[in-house]
Amino acid sequence: MIALLGSTGSIGVNTLEIASRFDRVVEALSAGDNIALLNKQIAQFHPKYVAIKNEQDREKVKHARVFCGSEGILEMLSLCESEIVVNALVGFAGLAPTIRAQELGKKIALANKESLVVAGALIDHSNITPIDSEHFGLWYLQNERAFSKLYITASGGALRDWDSDKMAKATFKEALNHPNWSMGDKITIDSATMTNKLFELLEAKWLFNTDKIDALIEKRSIIHALIEFKDGSTTAHLADVDMKLPIAFALNQKIDEAILPPLDLAKIGAIEFQEIQSSRYPIWQIKDHLLVHPHLGVVINAANEEAILKFKNEQCSFFGMSDIVLDAYKSFDSLKANTLEEIIAIDKEVRDYVNA
Repeated sequence: MIALLGSTGSIGVNTLEIASRFDRVVEALSAGDNIALLNKQIAQFHPKYVAIKNEQDREKVKHARVFCGSEGILEMLSLCESEIVVNALVGFAGLAPTIRAQELGKKIALANKESLVVAGALIDHSNITPIDSEHFGLWYLQNERAFSKLYITASGGALRDWDSDKMAKATFKEALNHPNWSMGDKITIDSATMTNKLFELLEAKWLFNTDKIDALIEKRSIIHALIEFKDGSTTAHLADVDMKLPIAFALNQKIDEAILPPLDLAKIGAIEFQEIQSSRYPIWQIKDHLLVHPHLGVVINAANEEAILKFKNEQCSFFGMSDIVLDAYKSFDSLKANTLEEIIAIDKEVRDYVNA
């Protein structure tokens, strides 16, 4: 059985498709505002429990056991017998469910990257399987050979082919127009600023216990990860842009049938790697410092979530988002949380600072 948090997002929808394919029982679903889709999922999968974001939507949900709000999700998890919790929630809101699932001894299929970014030192990584094409690719390539460096790839985001002057004037809508895929607003904006990739480097640091990791732009999004081995060779993981593959492995561990159609190598054409330049992605200038000081992930995440809201509300420019995050990063560089309570307190302090 599985409990799925964030069932109406793209990861959640794909997770339910894989669950149906492999006859996995869906014990619990949680969703945000898309009650219409949630009701369709309830009718198809008949979960025992359901959680929603807002109490005022309770009467719209066609289910007898409905929990509400962040505390409702935690209560629901405590009742679940599922051995796997799929956490596809977006943002800081996904942290508490990750911690609760860990306390309950559940295996966690994690798509909520903020959990590791904010509280990687407090999480038992041995029980986590990442639902992320880059980290899945690194896991897939791992073997007994010693590596010297890990690489993940970035698409470059919606504005990757714009000149810097035009990027500075980009609107929220333009930054959502990703050329390779359709995902939620936050992850798409984070892709455009390269904050998403910075988060993924932090994830990889915790998951693979190394700071020997970097990222490169590969615009085709065909190569997702590479491992440079100490013998001088490098191996790459190639696959279509489709989250069903990492989801399938997270739910089943072993797959012996086709999840995706194989790549037609003769038709792929040229693949090119490019360095990520801080002149176009200002957030990238703190990459090396952050990998050495991963506890500052809570500062970046809080400032970034507030900066995205400001950009959406036309209260700052596209590059203004990075300015906000970098300012907070410098202002709070002396703080270090040792408990979940301290992380929550720092998160609030940073948000108050950004909005002052």
